[in-house]
Amino acid sequence: MALPADPLTGALVKITHLVPSLHPGGPEIGLVDLATAAPRAGLDISVVALASTSDTAQVSALRRLGVPVVELGLAPLDPRAVPRTAKALRDQGAQLVHSHLGHADVVAAAAAMRNRIPAVSTLHNVKNDLADGGDRVRRTARIVARQRFVKRTIAISRVQQDWYRGLRAAVDTVLVPDGVVDPGPVDLAERNRRREALGVDDREVLAVCTNPMRRDEGLELLLDACEALPDELPLVVALCGDGPMRPYLESRVDDTDELDGRVRFAHRHTDHASLLNAADLVVYPAEYGAAPTVLLRAMAAGLPVVSTQVGGIPEIVGPTTGVLVPQDARRMADALVALTEDAERRARLGAAARARFLAGHEAVGWAERLAAVYASVLTPTST
Repeated sequence: MALPADPLTGALVKITHLVPSLHPGGPEIGLVDLATAAPRAGLDISVVALASTSDTAQVSALRRLGVPVVELGLAPLDPRAVPRTAKALRDQGAQLVHSHLGHADVVAAAAAMRNRIPAVSTLHNVKNDLADGGDRVRRTARIVARQRFVKRTIAISRVQQDWYRGLRAAVDTVLVPDGVVDPGPVDLAERNRRREALGVDDREVLAVCTNPMRRDEGLELLLDACEALPDELPLVVALCGDGPMRPYLESRVDDTDELDGRVRFAHRHTDHASLLNAADLVVYPAEYGAAPTVLLRAMAAGLPVVSTQVGGIPEIVGPTTGVLVPQDARRMADALVALTEDAERRARLGAAARARFLAGHEAVGWAERLAAVYASVLTPTST
């Protein structure tokens, strides 16, 4: 279903995405991928972030694509959030607001009501362990906002739909799996340069992990698995990213003989796409995940995956495209050994992953599915 054009001007309907911030270290929601594909799906999008970020990589990428971006510079729970967001939506001419993550959902619902435009929201997490009473209050507020003011709630995986029903939220969800931009063919010269920079030779297999360096991302589990690998295994593991755990992880690797010769840390600002271009496989050791974008990028790059079997990951990674393991270091080590020693299997799994990406997770198709959701909200139903 195509988005309806304005009957007077013929212009495309304007969609504004509201997010807590555009910091690259935050939860990735793929706005740059969506913006890249948006014109081919007939979408005219803009972005409003409640907070500002000192790392403007995503802001710059969006603006290079011609996407208007506004950062409001607000602290969490700032009482000015709703009126300032409502004004930003009016300034952008938004006819629908699409919110993502946490407090942004509540703010979007209230600002949309002020502006008398519809709101759509995407669920991004599957997480039941609430830290305290404040967490419970905030989740309840988001549920109430969805019930009363949000026209469509989008889930990105089936397990997430089931999880949300289990909260007794009384909110119907529509399933729209995320997508990412097709990276195209491997740049062999860039691949060789990146591998050389990491000290990986032609006889070695490079496994890449791009998880943020936070406690719930499973990086300690991955290092435990690396310690259990046979010394002679020709596997190098590269960690890419940043976060509060990076100094600890670097210290642990430096102080452990089994890790020091095997684990490499890419520069904090290394482009993940270029690292995937150099990889032979991807490792995802996190404790939970609804539909991690990093796994979609691995599929797009034609790479097999070794991942923990949590959340919605089995909907992305199956036995034909990778290896799923429990949150157990020994099982993860066994999976890494098996793929390192079998180049033909890696190639077979990677080809199947690439085909699965093209069939269900390429960014243009994702944008078209979102456009259909917007159209269902904006197009009056006949009576």
